[in-house]
Amino acid sequence: MWKAGFLGAFGLLLTAGTALAAGDPAAGEKIFQSVCTSCHAIGPGATNRLGPDLNGVIGRKAGTEAGYRYSAAMKNSGLTWDEASFAKFIADPRGTVPGTKMSYAGLTDATDVANITAYLETFNADGSKQSQ
Repeated sequence: MWKAGFLGAFGLLLTAGTALAAGDPAAGEKIFQSVCTSCHAIGPGATNRLGPDLNGVIGRKAGTEAGYRYSAAMKNSGLTWDEASFAKFIADPRGTVPGTKMSYAGLTDATDVANITAYLETFNADGSKQSQ
C-alpha cells in the first residue's frame, strides 16, 4: 500500500518537474521582447531583420528560413532546432556554430532559456499562434 502512495507522489513530482522544464511562454515573451527583438521578429507579419524571423523555428532545420542570408556555418551546421539544440546555441552561439553571424554573447540562465523556448513554440511557421 505504501509503495503505491510513494509511486503516486513520485509521479506527481516528475510531472511538476516536467512542467517547470517546459517553461512559461508569458515569461518568455517578456524576455524575448527585452533581449531578442532588436534582431528578430515573431508573430503575424514578422519579417527577417538583422536575424531571421523566428516563426516556427522550433522544429525547423537551421539555416533554412526563406529570404534570410545565413552564414555558410549555419547552413551547414546540421542542426534542427529543438529544445536542446536551441538551449545550447542560445547559451553560446559562436561556440555552438563557429562562424555564425549571430553576435549575441549568450543567455545562460536555464529558466530564461526554457521560457523563451516555450514562447517560440507557441508560433506556427506562418506566425499564427498554436491553439492550446
